[in-house]
Amino acid sequence: MNSGKTFRHGQILRLVSGERITNQEDLRRRLAQQRLRVTQATLSRDLQELKLVKTPDGYKPAAVLPEEAAPLPPLARALSEFLLDIRPAENLLVLKTPPSGAQPLAAAADAAKFPEVAGTIAGDDTVLIITPDKKSRESLQRKIETLLGRSPRSRL
Repeated sequence: MNSGKTFRHGQILRLVSGERITNQEDLRRRLAQQRLRVTQATLSRDLQELKLVKTPDGYKPAAVLPEEAAPLPPLARALSEFLLDIRPAENLLVLKTPPSGAQPLAAAADAAKFPEVAGTIAGDDTVLIITPDKKSRESLQRKIETLLGRSPRSRL
C-alpha cells in the first residue's frame, strides 16, 4: 500500500471514530477539508478495505458491531445503500441508483461473480447488467431481490 493511501485510510478511521459520518458524501467533504480529494469510487473501495460498515449511527468498524449484527456481504450492502429501482428488460437488468451510486454497485455486482452475468456497464446513476437470455435475467433478478430481503416478484 502506498503512503498516500495509508495516510488516507488513517484519516478515514480517525474521522469515523471521532464523528458521526452517515454517508460517503459527508466523509468525502470532510476529507476534502483536510486537502484529501478522493473520488466516490476510491472512497467506496477504502471503506470496503477498512471493513467499515454503515450503521444507523454512521460508519463503524465491523469489529465493534454487536455479534448478532454480522456484516452484510458486499453486494447486499451495496444494494441496500445504493439501489433505488430494478427495471427488467428482456435479457437486461437496469439498476437505478442515486447520482454517483452506479460505480460502487456495479463493482459489488461484478465481485459477486453471478454465473448469469455476461457483463455490466455503469454510468452515474444506472447500472446495466447484461445476461445471455431472459431466463438468466429472471434468475439474477430473483437472487438480487432475495439479497434485498424482498420476495421475488411473481411477474418477471
